[in-house]
Amino acid sequence: MQKSNRALLARISLLIIVAFASAIGLGKTLAPGSPVTLDTLDYRVEATVWLDQLKYPWALEFIDRDTALVSEIGGNLLLVKNGKKPDQPVAGTPAVFRSGQGGLMDVALDPAFDRNGWVYLAYSHRLEGAKSGDNRAMTRIVRGHIRDNTWVDQEVLFEARPEHYLDSGIHFGSRIQFDRDGLLYFSIGERGRAQQAQDITRPNGKIHRIHADGSIPKDNPFVDSPGAYPSIFSYGNRNPQGLALHPVTGALWEAEHGPRGGDELNLIEAGRNYGWPAITYGIDYSGKPVSEFVSLPGMEQPVLYWRPSIATCAIDFYTGSLFPKWRNRLLVSALGFQELRLLTIDRDRVLHQEILMKDLGRVRDVKTGPDGAIYAVLNAPDSIIRLTPRE
Repeated sequence: MQKSNRALLARISLLIIVAFASAIGLGKTLAPGSPVTLDTLDYRVEATVWLDQLKYPWALEFIDRDTALVSEIGGNLLLVKNGKKPDQPVAGTPAVFRSGQGGLMDVALDPAFDRNGWVYLAYSHRLEGAKSGDNRAMTRIVRGHIRDNTWVDQEVLFEARPEHYLDSGIHFGSRIQFDRDGLLYFSIGERGRAQQAQDITRPNGKIHRIHADGSIPKDNPFVDSPGAYPSIFSYGNRNPQGLALHPVTGALWEAEHGPRGGDELNLIEAGRNYGWPAITYGIDYSGKPVSEFVSLPGMEQPVLYWRPSIATCAIDFYTGSLFPKWRNRLLVSALGFQELRLLTIDRDRVLHQEILMKDLGRVRDVKTGPDGAIYAVLNAPDSIIRLTPRE
C-alpha cells in the first residue's frame, strides 16, 4: 500500500475516533487539587496537576523518579524535586533571545548521564556582537553540568554560521533526541523562509545529527557535499517540534507543524527530502495554495498528515508499566486542538489513533515518567499534569 493511501486510511480512522470522543465528552476543567477522570478505550484515567505556577513551560526531562528539569521559554531552567517548583531557577544558563516563538526550548539528558552528568539545551541565540535593533537569531545547541543549582562547563555543540542568522521570530524547532548509538539528533524549523528548507547549505528546515560532543558522524549524508552543513540528516522539514525513537525498532519519528492544514508525522531516514514547501497537504494562512503538489519524485510522503492542523508538538513512545496496553504506542501532543493523542504504529504505518485528553490546555510536551505515569506540559494554563490509571 502506498504511503498516501495509508495516510488517508489513518485520517478516516481519526474521524471515527473524533466522533467517539465527542460522544464521551473529553473536554473537562482541571484545577490543582481537583482531579478529573478521562474515559479512554482501554482505561479510565485520572488527570491531576503535578506542577503549576509556571511561566510558559516548554519541555520536561526526568532525571529520576523524584527529580526533573523543566524549561520555560523565557530562559528559566527549573530543577524540580518531588513535584515542587524550586524557589530559584538554575543560575548561569545561557541568555536566550526571547522573541516570538524563540526562547529556551528543549532540555535533554545524555544517555550516560549517570556517569557524565551532561545536560543538553536547545535555545534561540542572538547573533554575537549584534547592535541594538539587530534581531537576527538561530537555534543553538549546548551542553553543560548542573552543580549546586548552577549551570557550569558549557560547551557549544552547534551554532549556525553568522551569515545564516535570520531576523524572524518563528519556527525555531527544536527537539533533541538521542539514538541507541548515542548520536544526538536535533531539529531546526525553516524560520519562516520556506524555500531554504530545500537548501542544504542552510541549517534551517532540517533534522541534524551530531555526536554528543558536537563532532560530525562520518556517515552523515552530506558530509562530502560542497557548502552543505555536514550535520544535516534530513531536509525539507517545516517546523519540527517532535522527535522520538521507537523503543523496539530504533527508528526515528518526527512530528512537524504544517501551515493551515498539513501537519505531518514522518519516519526520518538519512538524506531524505521531506518536501516542504515543494509538496504539502496544507495551504497558506491567507487561504492561498503553498504548492499545487502533494507529491513529487524524490520527496517523501508523510506517514500521516492532519488536516485541519492540530498544531502537533512533542511526541513520545509510551514505555511505562502503568498502562500496559499502551506500551510502544506513540503519544502526540497538540497545541491548537489542545489534545493528547495515542497512535498505534506498525512498522511504517499508523493503524489507529485516539484522543486521550482534550481542552485541558495547549499540550506542548509529553513524557513517560520513571513511575510509568504520563506527564503533559501545558501552556494556558501553564502547568504540568500527570495521568495515571483510575482504580
